[in-house]
Amino acid sequence: MDNNPIYSLAESLGAKLLKRQWQLTLAESCTGGGIAQAITDVAGSSAWFDRGFVTYSNAAKVDMLGLPPSTLASFGAVSQETALAMVAGALAHSAADLAIAVTGIAGPGGGSEEKPVGTVFIAWQLRGHEGACVRKQFSGDRLSVRRQVVAFCLQLTRDVAEGIALDPFVEKGFSPS
Repeated sequence: MDNNPIYSLAESLGAKLLKRQWQLTLAESCTGGGIAQAITDVAGSSAWFDRGFVTYSNAAKVDMLGLPPSTLASFGAVSQETALAMVAGALAHSAADLAIAVTGIAGPGGGSEEKPVGTVFIAWQLRGHEGACVRKQFSGDRLSVRRQVVAFCLQLTRDVAEGIALDPFVEKGFSPS
């Protein structure tokens, strides 16, 4: 697996989290557990990965993460507000120090002019800190979008663990692009 870039990112992330003695939790929607799978492909990941929530349906987001139904009604499942509520809920329902949440439109359908296929919101939050969120636009088919999201989330989480993205886009010149 050494030549697999997703595996390498997950392995590197694990080393950063171990160094900080942090536990990670995930709240995944459009990736369907793909980030958790990449993480658990790494032997020993139980030392730094607490749990993952695959909240593909709106009901799961409400039931498992405590997402307010009013957030979904006002902003929709694919929004900054929902991603931030998901990441806060993942922290609240885990023993983790750091949470990542992802919600988006992988396609091929479901897009709109305002939120085309490939639109994804990724939020992160360190316990005791405010959450942050970035909107990304990925391209390609469903599988390609999901793979790009997994890779981006692993890289982002590694940056957070390195202290690069603790305060949104400020520390060490982090850029979400």
